[in-house]
Amino acid sequence: MRKNILLIGGSHGIGFEIALKLYNEHNIFIASRTSENLGNLEVTHIPYDASKDEIDTSTLPERIDGFVYCPGSINLKPFKMLTPKIFEEDMQINFMFLVKIIHALLPKLKNSEQASLVFFSTVAVKVGMPFHTSIAAAKGAIEGFAKALAAEYAPKFRVNVIAPSLTNTPLAKGLLSNEKKKQLMDNRHPMKRIGQAEDIANIARFLLSDDSSWITGQVIGVDGGMSTLNVN
Repeated sequence: MRKNILLIGGSHGIGFEIALKLYNEHNIFIASRTSENLGNLEVTHIPYDASKDEIDTSTLPERIDGFVYCPGSINLKPFKMLTPKIFEEDMQINFMFLVKIIHALLPKLKNSEQASLVFFSTVAVKVGMPFHTSIAAAKGAIEGFAKALAAEYAPKFRVNVIAPSLTNTPLAKGLLSNEKKKQLMDNRHPMKRIGQAEDIANIARFLLSDDSSWITGQVIGVDGGMSTLNVN
């Protein structure tokens, strides 16, 4: 069955890679600020800025079978340099906007036989890392929310979280701006490389498919072994 899948922020990075893997098999709706990368894909683009707009549900089908929320931030600084305002901003973009969208979409998600919702966290929630206080707090909220939502709506919804380590996307370009930095980040991971958008998109595709129909309430680490292996 062709599913109706909505990606929030699917015009670049991980979201775009997910769209690439799904658009031939399903009806893909991408709500994002830009659409310049989407020209060759048979998808429906909805102009949308999570920080300003309400999602226009009238542009969406009555049934939504899959939902992915991609917007996020990476503010990696010492705690003393992370003001309460930065914490609030990170919580807004990573978590509160997600809550607002899910509220708006509930009727359409309920029309699905079993909707699959996929959110994103970070390895830094499970593994305490310096300079990650703001982003770990915001993503930690997502993990708690996802488990509670999964419990409340089971078996009608499945809700899972992907927790990557550093992935080569436009959001991380400041951390990978030269070869020396990239090599340093590669070597921090047991698999000796950082993640690629495709690594994360493969898991998202699985979680959106019926192959994962008995999986819900999970936080899945896709992190090159960072969260569980100590090989250094």
